Amino acid sequence: MNQTEGDHQYARTMDELQRAHTPVAVFQRLTNNNDRSYLRDFVYGAIDGCVTTFAVVSGVMGAQLSQRVILILGLANLLADGFSMAVGNYLGTKIELQRLLRARKIEEQHVEKIPAGEQEEIRQIFQQKGFEGELLERIVNVITGNRRLWIDTMLREEWGLSLNPSVPFKAAWVTFGAFCIVGFVPLIPYTILSVFIDDAVTQFGIACGITLLTFFGIGTLKSKVVEMSWWKAGLETFLIGGIAAGLSYVVGLLLNHMAA
Repeated sequence: MNQTEGDHQYARTMDELQRAHTPVAVFQRLTNNNDRSYLRDFVYGAIDGCVTTFAVVSGVMGAQLSQRVILILGLANLLADGFSMAVGNYLGTKIELQRLLRARKIEEQHVEKIPAGEQEEIRQIFQQKGFEGELLERIVNVITGNRRLWIDTMLREEWGLSLNPSVPFKAAWVTFGAFCIVGFVPLIPYTILSVFIDDAVTQFGIACGITLLTFFGIGTLKSKVVEMSWWKAGLETFLIGGIAAGLSYVVGLLLNHMAA
């Protein structure tokens, strides 16, 4: 890239940043930020589902077992592990919600019984942020003058809690759905495509190809929730899935020799 192209790209980036920080754009972004995203739950379930199912397929192929075993273990993995992950995510997000409700109840009691002490906490919180003097007192008065804002500020600043946690039931269903849907990809050659292809080696080759592509696709989606470029995130997930499958294949191969 020459200097002129670099300058043009920099100018385009600055224009995009300026458009994203107009009063209207900022208001819309902050307002929409209240909508909880379940992308993390989807990526979490999708990666685990694809990795574990592909590991099952690779392990069975390494052990040189029948295609029927792949279907039995693969489908059992989808339902059992998917349900287990969904339950785990449900309980985890429910704990976060319960902690938020408990902390809110505690802060409401403190504001009711010892308002002066809670005002001092607000004062010291913003004092640590660099505010002082008359401006600090004005901030304290504005925040403590609104009970809801007062308690919400304590929950964020003192407890470090998110005021918009995931809904446990939704998080669980997103995880389960992603696990089953994406986790089914390695089984496609042994189910849908088995009508046209019955050669085990060819089926496994197709399973490897579409699964590794799926890994890369999940990785690019993961870049939406992590600070990483899309191709790096895709490559990272691609390599993790490939390593997991390779290990499963080797283990299956070794166990098959041991059993023989």
